Amino acid sequence: MFEWLQDAFHAVMDVEGIIRWGGTAMVCLIVFVETGLFFGFFLPGDSLLVSAGIFAAAGHLHLGALLGLASVCAVVGDQVGYVIGRQAGQALYRREDSFFFRRKHLERAHDFYEKYGGKTIVLARFVPIVRTFAPAVAGAACMNYRRFVSYNMAGGILWVWSMVTAGYFLGSAIPDINRHIHLIIVVVVFLSVLPAIIEMARHRMKSRSAGISKNIPASRSVDR
Repeated sequence: MFEWLQDAFHAVMDVEGIIRWGGTAMVCLIVFVETGLFFGFFLPGDSLLVSAGIFAAAGHLHLGALLGLASVCAVVGDQVGYVIGRQAGQALYRREDSFFFRRKHLERAHDFYEKYGGKTIVLARFVPIVRTFAPAVAGAACMNYRRFVSYNMAGGILWVWSMVTAGYFLGSAIPDINRHIHLIIVVVVFLSVLPAIIEMARHRMKSRSAGISKNIPASRSVDR
């Protein structure tokens, strides 16, 4: 069982293999699952879209179809996540952890939503894991539906177009970039998780500073 799961995980992470095997249809399916269903939080959305752009530059994928269909799937995925959150309500936060669901990821998305409000739906697109849970958090918080749709469409289109066009221009500007696509994927993954690393570092620094402040005795006035 463990070996099967390990093989499945490696297959999903093989971005180049996914595109060669399934083309635009597989890219769109993964974009939908990652943005709309909880168990898709581990899927490689950013690196997949950038790599798809590189393949489009080489003529293996149709750029217009890729941009249009992937954008639709990104928007529809978030709509599904919103509906799940709206129907579950606060019970969502009491759900037990499972293989496909981690409450800590939901809480992280909730903190993101508390900090940025409706803009979370746009900003979370560029933060792995958070983008999977953000629409459900918005739904559970009863965010105005029309407002959500506006942010969702803006975020979905911005995310897909920025990632795909970045890959497309890289593929057009650098000859034989397909030979180095694994290096490109590593760079994209690093840049994707960098904001989370920075946020964690800031949180630890704040916690450490708060702990130091508590240990410093309050100054007392001295009569001279």
